[in-house]
Amino acid sequence: MARRSTVYKGWTRTAPGGRAVEPTDGSSPVKQSVLDTSGIESTDLFAPLPAEVLEALREHATVRSLSRNEVLFHEGDVSDALYVIRDGRMAMATHSSDGRETVLAVLEEGGLFGELPLFDDAPRSADARALTDTTVVELSYAPVRAVLKERPELLWVIVRLLVQRLRATDVALADAVFLDVPARTAKRLLDLAGADARFTLPVTQEELAAMVGASRERVNKAISLFVKLGWLEIEGRSNYRILDRQSLEDRASL
Repeated sequence: MARRSTVYKGWTRTAPGGRAVEPTDGSSPVKQSVLDTSGIESTDLFAPLPAEVLEALREHATVRSLSRNEVLFHEGDVSDALYVIRDGRMAMATHSSDGRETVLAVLEEGGLFGELPLFDDAPRSADARALTDTTVVELSYAPVRAVLKERPELLWVIVRLLVQRLRATDVALADAVFLDVPARTAKRLLDLAGADARFTLPVTQEELAAMVGASRERVNKAISLFVKLGWLEIEGRSNYRILDRQSLEDRASL
């Protein structure tokens, strides 16, 4: 599957393992322990837990505020915690040796990530970067493992989550093989729009190209074609309006 470059300029990051980088201006680190650690109950993994177990997990949780383009962790970093998005958007991405990027997933409120090393202690398999100002709840692996030991039925929830991700990966691989760039572009735009006719692109043009698996120029060419055909309208720099959803859906399957 093709991987394309994205711009790293302006990216910031925290230290490996989820530790906050100490600021140089004497202010407090970004990572803060706060009382309000709500958000973990919104995930499929933790939703079945009784209130007292959720409360116990919250005692071990930390809320982190990320600025747009801040990298929470890099591929290869030591893994020691999972994360739940309370608000904002995160991108999971991998890079080739020459720096070309593939965006594997864009996660929104309630999204769970960083959970795979919970089982094998392997390093991070992808970068996690905030696409917008984002708040995440960080939960170290130790208390989660304790809950799984006491409630092994939750392992089936994790199996279902992993199966969903595996199926999504299968679809992405099939798209890369069988769909051309305009089809993949149409499909990604529809994914980002959801059920809305009007939507704001939550990623940059370079990031959209990385999601499609093509160059920015080819993706922009496909979008220009959709505009010319009357399927799509661009309002401002990143505001889009779908004018003919059926035609766009048909093109996404060709």
